[in-house]
Amino acid sequence: MTTPSTHHSPTDTGWIEVICGCMFSGKTEELIRRVRRAHIAKQKVIVFKPQIDTRYRSDHIVSHSEQSHVSVSVKDAKDIMELVDEYQVIGIDEAQFFSSDIIEICNTLADRGKRVIVAGLDQDYRGVPFEPVPQLLAIAEYITKTLAICMVCGNPADRTQRITKSQERVLVGAKDHYEARCRKCFEPPVESH
Repeated sequence: MTTPSTHHSPTDTGWIEVICGCMFSGKTEELIRRVRRAHIAKQKVIVFKPQIDTRYRSDHIVSHSEQSHVSVSVKDAKDIMELVDEYQVIGIDEAQFFSSDIIEICNTLADRGKRVIVAGLDQDYRGVPFEPVPQLLAIAEYITKTLAICMVCGNPADRTQRITKSQERVLVGAKDHYEARCRKCFEPPVESH
């Protein structure tokens, strides 16, 4: 099992859980499920998202299946540290939109005894590791890789296919810009120089 179970959860320490995968694979949905369970267990929970993610609501994380949870929108990962003292569980969505500062912040929070649950894309639209998520995977105690369904053939999908012409690495969007694809159906973009 890749997530802490009730029998194997760490005690008297913090830890990092990373939920990664391609778009439409249920990362935010899984983050919402975990923070709701922590809330039910009467733990103090706070969830953060980057301000750049304006797709649905500014004050909630929202999954593509329209599940939502209240969140705090922050401009920079460093802003998280000022808001977490009283909380036991810290959720962070769309980690790929934060600077590499998020790595040290997650480590510091876990060192302070917090449960840190981070969700983000592990690959960009080119199929290249999407920092800082790979570095978070390296330091996490628990890792969950979610898969979507390939929009071409129906196989399990772990890649995000950009279906627009933009070549920006960061292009916030949903079904208007992206599809989930399997290894066989993924078409890496041709880089223009």
